[in-house]
Order: sequence, then structure tokens, then C-alpha cells
Amino acid sequence: MALLKPEDGPLLVASHNRGKIWEIRELMEPFGFEVTSAAEKNLADPEETGTTYEANAEIKALASHAATGLACLSDDSGLSIEALNGDPGIYSARWAGEPRDFDQAMRLVEEKLQAAGATTPDKRRATFVAVLCLAMPSGETHLFRGEVEGEIVWPPRGDLGFGYDPIFLPDGLGKTFGEMMSAEKHAWKPGQPDALSHRARAFQKFARAALGTQ
Repeated sequence: MALLKPEDGPLLVASHNRGKIWEIRELMEPFGFEVTSAAEKNLADPEETGTTYEANAEIKALASHAATGLACLSDDSGLSIEALNGDPGIYSARWAGEPRDFDQAMRLVEEKLQAAGATTPDKRRATFVAVLCLAMPSGETHLFRGEVEGEIVWPPRGDLGFGYDPIFLPDGLGKTFGEMMSAEKHAWKPGQPDALSHRARAFQKFARAALGTQ
């Protein structure tokens, strides 16, 4: 049984990140929902004080829910690199500074990998993680986690996607996320095998639990 239905009202994406908002809106499109965002509602960004993706996703979803009363879907995601002891991890966006400069963040990743002697593919293993949190109109929350394994490449390849996409090469493929159109990166429909990206994999779990898909 679906937790959410289009007739229940809009779904608010609890984010000001245009890339995330666009990706989640695209993923929700087949289900017929009206989608708005924290950016469109001019909501303040809450302070992300959690120490896990799950905690920060819940903070964001509940803050938007408290401000609007709507069903809210948040995303907390990041790139965890083995040779950097899991960094940048939950601090992935903060590595880009203010205003967000992911070109600089990617250079910082490479500088730290070089300093750690991580110069071969086996030493440059990484995991992209996304956790979605659904805050229901009742305030009840549900969490959904998606991961994809790969390696860090240099120099960056491709100008599609956003964030660290141009330096992440998923296992088994010859293209970085930055070289993939969103339709390829997020290719998934109910009843089909797992999607490729971490966010789409988290969304699959959300869709099955909250939207009643198979």
C-alpha cells in the first residue's frame, strides 16, 4: 500500500541544490506528483549537525516539514574515498566551500590522494552514497539508502551531472557519471533491475516503500 499518492498534495524536495532538485523531480515525474522545493518556498537551510547521512537527511526533511506541513523528501549524499579514510563523506558539499566550487573540491581530492600515494586504481576506491528521508505530513520519517562502488579518476571527465560526478568512474563502465546523460545514469522503471546511480538506487527503495511500486 502506498504511503503517498498524487492526490494527497505536493511533495517538497527539501533542498536548495539545483542539481538534486532537478534529479529528484525527474525521478518523480512518472508517478504524477506535483513537486516543489525548499528553494522555491524560500525556506532557510537548517544546520546539518548530524554525523551520518541518515541524521542529516532527517534534519533537512523535518525542517521543511515543520515549515510547510507538506510531505518532504530530502537527500543527503556524498563521496567516501577509502584512501582518505572515508573523506569527504558527509562533508562532501563543505569541501566545495561557499559559494560551492566543486572544481576546487575535486582538485583537493586529487591533491590528497597524491599525498597519500594513491596513484593506482586499486588505491583509489570510492563509494557514492545517497540517503533519502521522507517526512510524512504526520511527521513520521522513513529512510532509504543507495550506494554505488567505483574509483576516482583524474583529470575530471565530462561536464554533465554535478558535484564530484566527473571524477567518479562506476565499476564495470567506461564512463564517469560526468559523461552520462541523466537518462542513462538514472535509468530505472518499476519492475526493472537496479538503477546505476546511488540516488536512483535510494529512490528505488523509496518508490517501492512509499509509492507502492514493484
